[in-house]
Amino acid sequence: MEVPYDYSGKSVFVAGGTSGINLGVAHAFARAGARLAVLSRSQEKVDAAVAALKTHGGEATGFAADVREPAAVEAALRQAGAQFGGIDVLISGAAGNFPAPALGISPNGFKSVVDIDLLGTFHVLRAAFAHLNKPGAAVVNISAPQAYIPMELQMHVCAAKAGVDMITRVAAMEWGAAGVRVNSVSPGPIDNTEGMRRLAPTESLRKLVTDSVPLGHFGSTGDIAQACLWLASPYAAYVTGVVLPVDGGWSLGGFAASGAGLKKLLSAPPQPKSDGVIE
Repeated sequence: MEVPYDYSGKSVFVAGGTSGINLGVAHAFARAGARLAVLSRSQEKVDAAVAALKTHGGEATGFAADVREPAAVEAALRQAGAQFGGIDVLISGAAGNFPAPALGISPNGFKSVVDIDLLGTFHVLRAAFAHLNKPGAAVVNISAPQAYIPMELQMHVCAAKAGVDMITRVAAMEWGAAGVRVNSVSPGPIDNTEGMRRLAPTESLRKLVTDSVPLGHFGSTGDIAQACLWLASPYAAYVTGVVLPVDGGWSLGGFAASGAGLKKLLSAPPQPKSDGVIE
């Protein structure tokens, strides 16, 4: 059941907001009345996301930029801030992933995930602060359970997301005096996302995952969106520096079990055909 949040008159910037979890979060804010700006590497994806977001009746815009390029990120946030008169909520969610054992990850593949997840988060938050620097502004980073639970075939993601969670905590400490709250949401297995299609591409792997979730099923992008709506709202006005698992209890122990299963079922995981970007 969705809570009827009201973000009328508020401006929300979603980095990586053109597909999957991040697009679902953008739609939730748009339905709640917010003005939306999304950022992604692909102009085609940006155009499609903006058109879809406008169907909710509000204002939406988008920018084609790579979070690994700080100058491009700064330019997008500067333009969005000028257009909207500032940014009330920042969602930072651009990410990359592919399953591979440590000895099967190339140096470039490892660097790519760290550059997107960790450096990309830093670039987005650093560039956004000037437009968020007001009491009541909120940042929500999209993290992952790999940040605090080791998982085989995910060394690169574990390293990158652990850094993202520390960025969340340090920014919360440094920016609290300006009235800017910074939190993270850590999604568990979310159905119909590119991440789960890569990590659990077969029915046997999907069953392995759901069997390891205490609630017994995959989550939805709506579950993550509701967490973001709450964390960015006045209802969470005294919440900052938190990493909030939204995972059906998966991180209580099932994640490690499914990770061991992934290792068995993906004895020779394919190398990614691209740099592993998920936006």
